[in-house]
Amino acid sequence: MEDGVLKEGFLVKRGHIVHNWKARWFILRQNTLLYYKLEGGRRVTPPKGRIVLDGCTITCPCLEYENRPLLIKLKTRTSTEYFLEACSREERDSWAFEITGAIHAGQPGKIQQLHILKNSFKLPPHISLHRIVDKMHDTSSGIRPSPNMEQGSTYKKTFLGSSLVDWLISSNFAASRLEAVTLASMLMEENFLRPVGVRSMGAIRSGDLAEQFLDDSTALYTFAESYKKKVSSKEEISLSTMELSGTVVKQGYLSKQGHKRKNWKVRRFVLRKDPAFLHYYDPSKEENRPVGGFSLRGSLVSALEDNGVPTGVKGNVQGNLFKVITKDDTHYYIQASSKAERAEWIEAIKKLT
Repeated sequence: MEDGVLKEGFLVKRGHIVHNWKARWFILRQNTLLYYKLEGGRRVTPPKGRIVLDGCTITCPCLEYENRPLLIKLKTRTSTEYFLEACSREERDSWAFEITGAIHAGQPGKIQQLHILKNSFKLPPHISLHRIVDKMHDTSSGIRPSPNMEQGSTYKKTFLGSSLVDWLISSNFAASRLEAVTLASMLMEENFLRPVGVRSMGAIRSGDLAEQFLDDSTALYTFAESYKKKVSSKEEISLSTMELSGTVVKQGYLSKQGHKRKNWKVRRFVLRKDPAFLHYYDPSKEENRPVGGFSLRGSLVSALEDNGVPTGVKGNVQGNLFKVITKDDTHYYIQASSKAERAEWIEAIKKLT
């Protein structure tokens, strides 16, 4: 880390004028958040823009975009809004923690609250959100959606916030109401559930975790469309579904060289096991479908030297590169953001080859 740099890495940013989404390299300092374009795997200077953190407010999680559940929203003193997307909940929360610390650097009390929040309830490693939602859909022991009214309007196939909190505790997924509310919020952040009606939508916009999933009989929720499609569509039972059914081992933003044009683009990589696959996604697109991927069985992975441009790599790209050669001899050239990150990816992939 350079002097004064609190955190750096890729985030996907919404454009100000045209609301498209592009990966940018962000550097967090004590009073500013800088972002840079990348060309050919290199950071373009000077920075594309800067966000002054003095007087900023942060909303995390921010659920204003249904298909982008890993957003952070920053609102500056002049009411300019920035939407930034991370590659995982852990990475989003890490960025939010560091940015909030930078905003409140002169307020020790706030920093102490942040540390308490950071060490609060976490999902036990043996429980997956997918498993919880599958159990929620169970016809005998799950939660049954029904028509509910709010402020004169009837909403079909919904359930109460308090009912889900009760169900999570009775099903032994949470030990207390606070844990259950936090867990329910996670389900909503990951796009398994969505809020319905004025009260719940208002709570989402407030951005306060305690209000995210109201533990009372006036808050309504339903299953998100994306999950319903996933469980009901017979067409989805295919090879790609099998590929994507493995447990996520690691995910993150990496640069990848294209096969045809040989240009470098930032992709969100997801490593899964049982079955072992490495998929990559275009973070600028709304749909959460991989744009490519391959089986890791029989693959070879190795670091590329940092003293010059390796064979097979186009452009003046060097540093933190590694290569994956698949069983059918397809070569993938990938760039991590640091040597440590490259080593982590190589180690994780090697375990599955």
